[in-house]
Amino acid sequence: MTKLTMTVEGDHNFIVTRRFATPPQAVYRAHLEPALIQRWMLGPEGWTMPVCVNEARPGGKIRYEWADGAGHRFYLTGEFVELTPFSKIVHVERMHMPDATPDNHVETRFESDGAGTLMTMRMTLPNPETRAVMLASGMEFGMEASYVRLDAMI
Repeated sequence: MTKLTMTVEGDHNFIVTRRFATPPQAVYRAHLEPALIQRWMLGPEGWTMPVCVNEARPGGKIRYEWADGAGHRFYLTGEFVELTPFSKIVHVERMHMPDATPDNHVETRFESDGAGTLMTMRMTLPNPETRAVMLASGMEFGMEASYVRLDAMI
């Protein structure tokens, strides 16, 4: 529906927003159900997610593994902190590329926005250096490609 926007806040945060032309329930579900996640959270074209563990409960584990078919792989691990059905997901994640990044605390909100949903994701990193590395990695391009897929899917 709309392009992804990213804004920096303070020394440790950045905020991602995007609108979807579907109700919050559908966007929320797509962030928690492994079969759905494996269809859209792929980043740039050519990548797949052969492993998707998403134990959607407080304390539940997260593990996503991506592969590009040319031998490149990386993965993410994490844990859920809080789940408020259809409106909020709070989790901690770390990327392994191959070494683990410091914890990224993520709060994602799903708010009714007319006939659709406004998704706001606040990422809190331990320091400005970690945030700068994540932003320089091309993460915005991969996230937008994934969210375009999600928009088309739901």
